[in-house]
Amino acid sequence: MNRLSRKILAAGAMTLLLVATDGMARTTVEFGRITGVRTVDVQSSGATTAGTLVGGTLGVLSGSGQSGSNRALRGVGGAAVGNRVGARAGSSTAFEYTVLIGSRTSTIVTDQAGMRVGDCVSLERGSLNNIRLEADERCESPQAMPTDSEISTAYACDSAKRQLLEADTDDEFDRAERRIRLLCN
Repeated sequence: MNRLSRKILAAGAMTLLLVATDGMARTTVEFGRITGVRTVDVQSSGATTAGTLVGGTLGVLSGSGQSGSNRALRGVGGAAVGNRVGARAGSSTAFEYTVLIGSRTSTIVTDQAGMRVGDCVSLERGSLNNIRLEADERCESPQAMPTDSEISTAYACDSAKRQLLEADTDDEFDRAERRIRLLCN
C-alpha cells in the first residue's frame, strides 16, 4: 500500500468518525416566525476538494515517464484546473431564512423553497438541520414546547439525512432520498 492510498484511507476513516460522532448530537425543536428570506449562493467544499484531488492526480498521471519536476508541475496545474471545475460543479442557489424565536433570531440555509415572511415554522437542530412549516397556533405561545411526536419526527428526518450521506449504492440513495421527502418536508 503506497503513501497516497494510506492517506486516502486515513481521510476516509476520519470522515466516518466525524459522521458517527455527529450522529450522536441531540436534536432540538423550536418554533418561530420567519422574518426574512433571501437567496444565497452556496459552495460545496466537498466538490471543490474532490475536483482538486482528481485534477492533481490526473496531472501527475499524465506526466508518467517524465521527470519528477515535470510530474509535479502537471500535478499542480491539474489541481488548479480541478479546483475550478469542482467549484463550478458544487455551486448552487439556496434560501436563507431568518426566524424570530422568542426574543432572538436564528438563521438557517436550506434548499427548501416556498416559505414566506410571517410563516410559522419549526427549526430542528441536531447533527443535521431542518425547517418545516407549522400551524400558526404553534407560534402563538412564546414558550411553545415541542410534543414527543414532533421530536420523533425531527429525529426521523435527521436519520434519513444521515442515511443519504452514508448511501453506497443507487438503491440506498434513492430510498434515503424518498425518506427525506416524506419525513423532512
